[in-house]
Amino acid sequence: MGCLNRKDLGLLAIRLGTGGVLAAHGAQKLFGWFGGGGIDGTAQAMEAMGFSPGRQSAVAAGLGEAGGGALLALGAATPAAGAAAAGAMAGAVAVHRPAGFFAMQGGYEYPAYLGFVAAGLGLAGPGRYSLDHLTRHRLDSPVTLVLAFAASAVATGVVVSRRERAVAESAAASEEASEAEPETASEE
Repeated sequence: MGCLNRKDLGLLAIRLGTGGVLAAHGAQKLFGWFGGGGIDGTAQAMEAMGFSPGRQSAVAAGLGEAGGGALLALGAATPAAGAAAAGAMAGAVAVHRPAGFFAMQGGYEYPAYLGFVAAGLGLAGPGRYSLDHLTRHRLDSPVTLVLAFAASAVATGVVVSRRERAVAESAAASEEASEAEPETASEE
């Protein structure tokens, strides 16, 4: 056995760390582990954030995070895992974007970072210390990479644009309701 490859060890460390964090976040959504809301609580939160239907959105986000994270950690189907996790994080970025960049102000810094790392791993590949390497990269092919990232981009674009429209419609309805209130109060 040859000496350990530093690049492959680095990829393993990044995969384990990022994949573990993503899997834990997804487990909060799916199972209520680690203080999470589970499917029901996450579904309510997703509806409140403008994702509809809430239950399907909760399952999709949970699977993107938990499934993508677990697969990244294992280095299995790495392009699909990276694309799924990056897509889930793009949805989180959309929610946090109005608060600006930095996480301390509620911004999108953290989900953006997780999404970029997941995407980078999906593009770079898992390295030698992975299930993809053991299976001779059957699920880590260039075709898998293109299809996974294309599907994730399309799905994310649809979901985020639907949410943006729902949030804009809700804001417009709230504005109309608040403008109508003073007229009613002055009529009394």
